[in-house]
Amino acid sequence: VQLQASGGGLVQAGSSLRLSCVVSGLASGLNGITVGWFRQAPGKEREFVAFRSWRNSNPVYANSVKGRFTISRDTGKDTVYLQMNGLSAEDTAVYHCATAPRSTIWGRLTASAAYDTWGQGTLVTVSS
Repeated sequence: VQLQASGGGLVQAGSSLRLSCVVSGLASGLNGITVGWFRQAPGKEREFVAFRSWRNSNPVYANSVKGRFTISRDTGKDTVYLQMNGLSAEDTAVYHCATAPRSTIWGRLTASAAYDTWGQGTLVTVSS
C-alpha cells in the first residue's frame, strides 16, 4: 500500500486549502480501510486531525478543526480529501494521511499508533 499526499502550500490566515491523499496498492480500494489525517507542527507531537472509516459512517474530527475541516473520499479515485477552511497560524504543520486496517477498533482510530501505513506528508504554512 502506498499513500501520496499533496495540496499543501503557503497561504494567508483565513484562507482555504484542500489536501488530497491517493491510496494505491489495495485490491479493495478505500472500501476496506480507514483513512486518517494527522499533523505535526514544528517542535510538537503528531496530533490527530480527522478520520473517515470504511464503514462510511460519520467522520470524526479533532475539536481544534471541527467546523472548519471536512474529510471526504472519492472511492472511484481511491482518494481522500481534507478540505481546510478558515486556516490560522495554529494550523501550520506537516499533514500526513495514514491507513488503518478494517479490524481496527473504532475507539482507537484517533491514535496514530492504530495506523500502519503512512504517506510522506505535505506542508501547510499559514501566515498571520
